[in-house]
Amino acid sequence: MPVLRFRIYWEEDESVYRDIVIKPDQTFLQFHQAILSSFEFDNKHKATFYRSNDNWLRGREIILEKDDEPRKAEPLLMVETVIGTAIKVPNQKFIYVYDFVKNWTFLVELINVSKEESSKINYPACVRKEGLPPSQYGTKGLVNEKLVEMEQKYD
Repeated sequence: MPVLRFRIYWEEDESVYRDIVIKPDQTFLQFHQAILSSFEFDNKHKATFYRSNDNWLRGREIILEKDDEPRKAEPLLMVETVIGTAIKVPNQKFIYVYDFVKNWTFLVELINVSKEESSKINYPACVRKEGLPPSQYGTKGLVNEKLVEMEQKYD
C-alpha cells in the first residue's frame, strides 16, 4: 500500500514543521491525533481541517465533531473521512486549525508518495521534526518576545 508524506508547518514560523507519514486508508481523525502528538499538544480542544488550494484558501471543511455552525457546504467528519478520498492533486494542501480560542493554525502539504510501506513504522507516524514546537499554553507575550529576539538575530 502506498504511504503519504505530509509536511505540517506552524503558520507563524515555517521553520517549525513536522513530517508525518500516513496510509491513504487512514482517517483524518488519526491524522489529527498524529499532528497533535508531533507538536506536543494535548487533545482537549476542537479542531478542523480545510481542503486548500495552492493559495491556501479554505475549502471543504473536515470537522472533529458535529456542530450547528452554518456553512455553505455540509462538512465531513474526521472519523468518517479517509485521507485518500480528500487528495485531488499531487501536492494537495490542507489547513489544520486546533483550539478555536487560541486558533493554532498549521499549513499541511502532501510532499511525497512512497510506493511501499515500512514494516518498522506504526502508521501514522512523525518521521521528521524541525524547530521547537510552540508552547500550547504559554503566554502570548513570552512567545512573541522569543520570536522578536529570534528575528533580530537574523536581521
